[in-house]
Amino acid sequence: MARIRTFIAVDLAAGVKERLTALQEQLGRSGSGVKWTRAENLHLTLLFLGEVDELDVVAICRLVQQRARRHAPFALEVAGLGAFPNLRRPKVLWAGIAEGVADLCALHADLETGLLELGCYRREDREYTPHLTLGRLSHDDRADEWAPILTKHIDWRGGTSPVDEVLVMASEMRNGGPEYSVLGRGPLG
Repeated sequence: MARIRTFIAVDLAAGVKERLTALQEQLGRSGSGVKWTRAENLHLTLLFLGEVDELDVVAICRLVQQRARRHAPFALEVAGLGAFPNLRRPKVLWAGIAEGVADLCALHADLETGLLELGCYRREDREYTPHLTLGRLSHDDRADEWAPILTKHIDWRGGTSPVDEVLVMASEMRNGGPEYSVLGRGPLG
């Protein structure tokens, strides 16, 4: 049986994606050693499911539709920069969420509960932190140069994006990086 690398996400408004891409270009001129997320792949992940049996995808899509309806549409504001695990030892560079965090966390928790009941998800050890991955450092030896760059842009503002649906996505690895496709949609409210 085929397995599909699957995640659940929220898409972003075009204007927010444009500002994120401009920020990536600006950051890329300031520092090096980062594999940047392609503009078409910028999204906010709610849950990463990993490899899922193809037959389970239908049940996952149905669950996402049912659970998404329970939540009213809302807006999220993209603002601030950070890094995982932290600014001193950055491995993942991200843009933060200033508004809509409580709504995203409620949506995440509701979907997670349903997916655990379905048996299609294993709870992560760390707490859910809504963020937008901008890029990943490809070399640890470049980590030192990134703390001052990120600190300089800590007050960056990316704009507001409406959240009116949840997407079930497939991720297929290609030579140029991952390629995402929509498997299902769950409109909010």
